[in-house]
Amino acid sequence: MKDLIIVIFGSTGDLTSRKLLPAISRLYKKNQLTKATKVIALGRKDFTTEQYLEYMSGQASKQLDIKTLSKLVLYHQMEITNLDAYQSLIELINKEKNEQTRELYYLAIGPELFPDVSNHMSISGLVSIGNLNQSIIFEKPFGHDLFSAKEINQMLWNYFDEKQIYRIDHYLGKEMIQNIMMVRFANRIFEEIWHNRTIKNVKIIVKETEGILGRAGYYDQSGALRDMVQSHLLQMLSLIAMEVPLTYFSDDVKDEKIKVMSHLHFDHNSLILGQYDGYLEEKNIPKDSQTETFVFFKAYVNTPRFKGVPFYLMSGKKLDQKESLIIVEFEETSEQRKWDLPLSTNKLYIKIAPTDGVGLVLNSKVPGLTGDVEPVELEYCIACHAFGNMTEAYEKLIIDIVGHHKTLFTRWDEIELSWHFIDHIKKYQTAPIIYNDYEELKKMIKDLTHEEMK
Repeated sequence: MKDLIIVIFGSTGDLTSRKLLPAISRLYKKNQLTKATKVIALGRKDFTTEQYLEYMSGQASKQLDIKTLSKLVLYHQMEITNLDAYQSLIELINKEKNEQTRELYYLAIGPELFPDVSNHMSISGLVSIGNLNQSIIFEKPFGHDLFSAKEINQMLWNYFDEKQIYRIDHYLGKEMIQNIMMVRFANRIFEEIWHNRTIKNVKIIVKETEGILGRAGYYDQSGALRDMVQSHLLQMLSLIAMEVPLTYFSDDVKDEKIKVMSHLHFDHNSLILGQYDGYLEEKNIPKDSQTETFVFFKAYVNTPRFKGVPFYLMSGKKLDQKESLIIVEFEETSEQRKWDLPLSTNKLYIKIAPTDGVGLVLNSKVPGLTGDVEPVELEYCIACHAFGNMTEAYEKLIIDIVGHHKTLFTRWDEIELSWHFIDHIKKYQTAPIIYNDYEELKKMIKDLTHEEMK
């Protein structure tokens, strides 16, 4: 393994305490990172490294592994918007690296800081355009609409090569999202029937029980459409609907996802936007906010494989349970009418959270003397059969960045097309309905589409 340096901009933030530092310490303990790994945490606070780790452990949702992190982390105080401060950072890095060192620069900062930080990284010589040993990593939001996303992307291209850029949508690092292609393409029973002649509809559902959790500044500017649909839900849809890629390398997979995005249309008559009762009382939320915390709509992928198949997308907060899943419902068989029984349609459940797994619903005879029928689910729980702890999404993403693997990261044209789609939906946006519970939303969806949502 090459020596590794990870420089974290925004090292005192929530992302670093909850995700990055825990993932790095676990990878190191599993010997997935080289022993010559150094994490340089940048921040304005006047900390020693020991004080920094104690502070971050207090901020984390679970206590950090201070013993492991103390071997890796070096806190460096600097003002990242001050160009002159970068020289001391360069001197520090030069002490730690050689010509082969892999360098990761993680921008765990708001997009409003990207222009200054990117400019300073380039002008100071911290990062050289085209040096593939140096990678730039940042997270969504990738803008707040197509125009702003293009601005951010063009700005980054001024300083870095596309091959150096890793855009993180953490959903792509989740075990079951990675497994979608395996379920589809490595099982003949599904690949043979994965088309509009046998698939009745697809439901993509992300439900949360909590509210905005103090994220008013970000969430009120985004809402459910921008926060969840533009990234997570459209990524899941594209993996379900894409054609078989030429290979399973990054660009071939992305090329097929792009074809899905470019053939995606939505039924504006199906759009439901909601806001949970109490949202306007959340701290720092304007009393006249029209931001949606729930979204539902029906879309179509107009390709030969999926033409005519409705895709129902739904995401919301303050719902009945925390759950992320995809439900592929198959058409009734021509034989079902002969049974004169209440037979159910077959359904494939791809379960993403809180428990990763796959379920298949079949019709089966009820044991006993009668001829009654019941739907039964054949279920495989991935977490139940995992050896040791399940790998967290950020562990997989960090390892892939170190190894220059980009399949689980979004390419610019994916982001461009997803924003184009979201901007089109926003044209039909109306004031959100106020909801108290999930049942009233389910009834509204059923009245509109005749579909029962989970």
